[in-house]
Amino acid sequence: MNTWLLGVDIGTSSCKTALFDPEGKAAAQGGSEYPVSYPRTGWAEQDPEDWWNGACRAIREMIARSGINPAEIAGIGVDGQSWSAVALDREGEVLCPTPIWTDTRSEAACREAADRLTEEKLFGLCGNPAQPGYTWPKILWYRDNRPEVFARTEKILQSNSYIVYRMTGEITQDLSQGYGLACFDMRKGRWDSEACRMLGIPEKFLPEIVPCHQVVGRLTKEAAEAAGLKEGIPVVAGGLDAACGTLGAGVVFPGQTQEQGGQAGGMSICIDRYAADPRLILGFHVVPGKWLLQGGTTGGGGALKWLRETVCPELSFAEMSELAEQAPAGSGGVTFLPYMAGERSPLWNPKACGVFFGLDFSTTRAQMIRACMEGVAYALRHNLETAEAAGARADILRAMGGSANSRVWTQIKADITGHRIEVPASDTATTLGAAILAGVGTGVYGSFEEAARRTVRVRKTFAPDPDTQEVYGKGYETYRKLYPALEEIMNSRDR
Repeated sequence: MNTWLLGVDIGTSSCKTALFDPEGKAAAQGGSEYPVSYPRTGWAEQDPEDWWNGACRAIREMIARSGINPAEIAGIGVDGQSWSAVALDREGEVLCPTPIWTDTRSEAACREAADRLTEEKLFGLCGNPAQPGYTWPKILWYRDNRPEVFARTEKILQSNSYIVYRMTGEITQDLSQGYGLACFDMRKGRWDSEACRMLGIPEKFLPEIVPCHQVVGRLTKEAAEAAGLKEGIPVVAGGLDAACGTLGAGVVFPGQTQEQGGQAGGMSICIDRYAADPRLILGFHVVPGKWLLQGGTTGGGGALKWLRETVCPELSFAEMSELAEQAPAGSGGVTFLPYMAGERSPLWNPKACGVFFGLDFSTTRAQMIRACMEGVAYALRHNLETAEAAGARADILRAMGGSANSRVWTQIKADITGHRIEVPASDTATTLGAAILAGVGTGVYGSFEEAARRTVRVRKTFAPDPDTQEVYGKGYETYRKLYPALEEIMNSRDR
């Protein structure tokens, strides 16, 4: 009898699923898209029911295509996008669409709390700056703008914990997603009652915190029928998508670093001590006893997706990469700021916006595509330099996400950051990380170190090209000057 581990990834635009054998080989993959709604300026929300339906659809179709016997699945792990605020009532029903990580509607509530408690006190509570994208300001937004929702709320869930709830009927909060709440003690990994009181967040809203690899329940009959699986499969708590992707890229030891190339961009450095910095994001790793010091930009692969949809819809991403390779390093002086939904670390400005600088009549489409790739790489370098200043230096980067399939884009990132980049199985790193959690939780693996050793294999390596250092040094200098020069205009524009 075969042994399979199922990983489910609740992303921003789609759900991805994959079945792995214990050696990390993906035997089957599936996917299902769902919409993001933008009903007002600054709003970005989704219906959690769409996540569940998308997950069930992707799993059913994957199982049907693969012919794999669901009875051979040893465990299920679920990862999900960050900073959701799924409001459930006492009957477990969703009360309203959930604001997602790019939603900035709670800016006023966030600012009011920061002014009342002071930025320093908030940072001291959770090791992260006060920003409207996080979960806790969204809860306060419910209180101030949807009092009927706030009054009926029994629990607040994250994206992965909602899917785990639909699978098992159990309501939990995994350790790695705690960082989105300022009432979370980042040193001890538990809720802080006094912080809840100070912020005005009822502690009853917050589920029990459990390790990411802990089995929290088994697949119910109803969920099994919906997903085309076998009742009773163990389900672990799961974790943050970036943390699971970091695990799936083989990052389990301090100093190892994951480079994120999905919808969003950024990096995650594994550390074994508390090391908060207000310019970055600090959260627990899905690996026990470790933290991740993270930097994230809103415009990762999503920036290239936007460019494709608006400028070159007839091209595939592979064809865009081919064009980018034809343009010179530095894109002929064109520089791109990838702040397509505000910007996260290290700028933390929800009003920041995307910019192409240096266009003229000679600018080609190839230069714009390459500039887009370079802008994302400049943002990565900015975050890596910020982390180094905070005392966490990255060494070799492990790339994951769709952009790691682009040879030219990965080489650009190596050239601009000056870091060697290794590419494991990039398309499945996140679902593999979720599956590894299930494998450790169910005893398929004896440890996370064993799991990483058995499942992660480097396919390609990219070394920085010294011939590009001068042009990219100048390009990065321009990149760093543009935002301060435009910040006042960005902050004053109507959104």
